[in-house]
Amino acid sequence: MTLLAKRALLKLSGGAALAAAAALVGCGKKEEAPAAPAAAPASVAASAAVAKPEPLKVAFAYVGPVGDAGWTFAHDNARKAVQAEFGDRIVTTFVENVPESADAERVMRDLVGQGNKLIFGTTFGYMEPMLKVAADSKDVKFEHATGYKAAENMRTYDSRTYEGAYMAGVIAGRMTKSNVLGVVGSIPIPEVIRNINSFTLGAQSVNPKVRTKVVWVNKWFDPPKEGEGAASLISGGADVLFQNTDSSAVLQKAEEKGKFAFGWDSDMSKFGPKAHLASAVINWTPYYKKAIDDALTGSWATGSQWWGVKEGAIDIVSVSDTVPADAKAQVEKVKAGLKDGSFVIWKGPIVGQDGKEALAKDAVADDKFLGGINFYVKGVDGKIPSGK
Repeated sequence: MTLLAKRALLKLSGGAALAAAAALVGCGKKEEAPAAPAAAPASVAASAAVAKPEPLKVAFAYVGPVGDAGWTFAHDNARKAVQAEFGDRIVTTFVENVPESADAERVMRDLVGQGNKLIFGTTFGYMEPMLKVAADSKDVKFEHATGYKAAENMRTYDSRTYEGAYMAGVIAGRMTKSNVLGVVGSIPIPEVIRNINSFTLGAQSVNPKVRTKVVWVNKWFDPPKEGEGAASLISGGADVLFQNTDSSAVLQKAEEKGKFAFGWDSDMSKFGPKAHLASAVINWTPYYKKAIDDALTGSWATGSQWWGVKEGAIDIVSVSDTVPADAKAQVEKVKAGLKDGSFVIWKGPIVGQDGKEALAKDAVADDKFLGGINFYVKGVDGKIPSGK
């Protein structure tokens, strides 16, 4: 019976008919209402009640501009890679050009205030500021690159850049005609001194006659100063240049002057195609994947991580066709040995610039020794500056 018919019946009928019609209307409502769903199992109901977890907020503080080459560029490439890897489980952000000063502490506190629960500080000079902020932010995990101080919620990580420096040295030792190599150094800390020495040791392994000259610019990123340093090394007789700075200025100066040079931290071959012999690169992606996975799974713990060729963090790429086949083969042999542990760069006897034995015959340097290197090996000219 339709609703209109029911209404007509109500108008025409008396009290008894009205009651009967009401009963019919009641039956009609039950038919029109959707059937009640069956009760869900308790486990399904509980799952539906649980909201999707909020993404982990991850922040990166960079000492220089992202740019298109070098140290910060390599870190940001890894940031992009982990964002793609973890998808909507994480949200990453970065701040570039954060100075190694008190301002770094302000930036770190701001990143904490924005709700970031995992913060990467990507340069040595952030160590003390990060320690201060970590002490006040126990619910946040901090990762400090190249440092040596840790805390309950702050660990250190680094890449064995000296392995890339050594392999570059093997090529440099074969390519030099003057037997004078030049290095543009950034800041005289153990990390950089270790790289200069390793580059020299690599060159000496194929050419004992080489000597290395060093110019310090006291900055990580300063293209004009880096270029000036490169020019002065060339004027001093260096025909193959190496760097521990962040821009491509050294390579570009070598291109301009008709000399050879290497890319550093990322592939810089496009900046000086004729000068470029190879690039010693860092791939931060494997470590960043581990660190973020540790934070997501609750397995993060403080400590120190130092990754190299073995872990896929260090490589030498885009080796020039001008490099002789035997030099390329030697580099590949070194790389394979570093990967499987059969080759060690810092193995005695190693003699310091002062002629004294720094590492006894067959002795292998441990990480503590490597982390505190403050001397030049024999074959490096000049003195290490006393400070920044």
